[in-house]
Amino acid sequence: MPLSPFHPAVSRWFHQRFGVPTAPQRLGWEAIQSGRHTLIAAPTGSGKTLAAFLHSLDQLFREGIQAPLADETRILYVSPLKALSADIHRNLAEPRREIRRLAEEMGFAPPRITAAIRSGDTPAAERAAMLKTPPHILVTTPESLYLLLTARRSREMLRTVRTVIVDEIHAVLESRRGAHLALSLERLAHITRQPVQRIGLSATMEPIEEVGEWLVGREGERHPPAIVNQGHRRALDLALELPGSPLEAVMSAETWEEIYARLTELIQAHRTTLVFVNTRRMAERVSRHLAERVGEELVTAHHGSLSKESRLDAEERLKNGKLKALVATASLELGIDIGHVDLVCQLGSPRRISTFLQRVGRSGHTVHGTPKGRLFPLTRDELVESTALLHAVQSGTLDRIVMREKPLDVLSQQIVAETACEDWQVDDLYRLARQAYPYRQLQRAEFDEVVQMLSQGFETRRGRRGAMVHHDTVNQRLRGRRGARMVAITAGGAIPDNADYRVVLEPEGTFIGTVNEDFAVESLAGDIFQLGNLSWRIQRVQQGVV
Repeated sequence: MPLSPFHPAVSRWFHQRFGVPTAPQRLGWEAIQSGRHTLIAAPTGSGKTLAAFLHSLDQLFREGIQAPLADETRILYVSPLKALSADIHRNLAEPRREIRRLAEEMGFAPPRITAAIRSGDTPAAERAAMLKTPPHILVTTPESLYLLLTARRSREMLRTVRTVIVDEIHAVLESRRGAHLALSLERLAHITRQPVQRIGLSATMEPIEEVGEWLVGREGERHPPAIVNQGHRRALDLALELPGSPLEAVMSAETWEEIYARLTELIQAHRTTLVFVNTRRMAERVSRHLAERVGEELVTAHHGSLSKESRLDAEERLKNGKLKALVATASLELGIDIGHVDLVCQLGSPRRISTFLQRVGRSGHTVHGTPKGRLFPLTRDELVESTALLHAVQSGTLDRIVMREKPLDVLSQQIVAETACEDWQVDDLYRLARQAYPYRQLQRAEFDEVVQMLSQGFETRRGRRGAMVHHDTVNQRLRGRRGARMVAITAGGAIPDNADYRVVLEPEGTFIGTVNEDFAVESLAGDIFQLGNLSWRIQRVQQGVV
């Protein structure tokens, strides 16, 4: 499909920046411009994000040239990772800036299209600013979307949304987060002033039709989504790496030395290398050993326990070529822009075919690049698993997605949140819940039991407690009790709550990262531990702070 449907300034920017559209972009734009819900499944690095965003940017641009754009949120982008949200926010700045410059050169008066990010890392001042002046594009996470739908002022801000883009769907689909997000999407559709177009993006999914049904819910029965499936297969340079010593049930120190030596060889032979591990503990250990061999300034770790500043610093150093290797957990698995990566090494089995493809796809992360990956099994069992994994990749086999069906704890959370915002007829709220794909088979008796539990609370020695909803059984209406909204906001989400201690550097008071509560409690003043590829000496352990 040519770029003729786009505004000349948008079309010219794309041609200068990228040249010819990829197949996912061409087919995706065709479906999106027709107004249909659209799911785009394509390999990593095929331009899916731009396929989803460009039409909406073009619409905003055209409207803004004809008349000043109102300060209202029109595009909602939902990403499963805070880091990916921040990355998309950064990458949206360049096209907005460049298209604006080209439009001025062509004699147009371009509008100012604004974007903002709302996640757990967003400072309070920025959150308040976006409520006062809503951005045209809002980038957020599933949990923050739930909070935005539940808080009074931000709920009003979302009423103008016309397009919602859900990125990296496969990262949440199989967990309770997927059911939670599906219900949030239905709540969003309920409050918007006009129908919302849903666009889904992912690199690796099977079966694709079921993912499309998840994206649109039961509305798909009337308006089935357009599915752009460009497959997940592309040319890959993959190999198995084995140490000289035989693999046993447990890795010996000698075998680890051989693994570190081979990793060092590979890192020295490539410009930039990404080493994926399965745990934060291993990320710290491997980064320390590699730093001793490659250089302290050339290797670092990246995982969720590090502070936001430490993670961003690691990403920038890798992007700017100041790092030879970055040891990471799943925190860098999805489409975060970390610049050019030559090689991906996976230590231990990633347990899933799609996870391995996603991680290897971080190298050669361009339309024409060839991803290069090396798989290091660490035990005999993992050797068998890794061999099967490589065979599956070569044959084009993918894991089959297994979704969580109607988790009632997630449903009860969303019922409390929604009834705290407005009064509901019981029948209407039941229909809303059934609109979400994971709850399509929710029985009325199950729903009524959840409502009964929320309205009656639970029995204790001091009487009944925990009632969150008032149920008017005569008029069959539900409304949140006093304090229900605060409970919904402070106890929301489907990510398990880990009790972590903050690690703070004295005397500056700089936040470094977090450590597990068990580790913090058992530590003593004077102990030395490692975090972020650096060693730290504990001065004291206080309540919630090391």
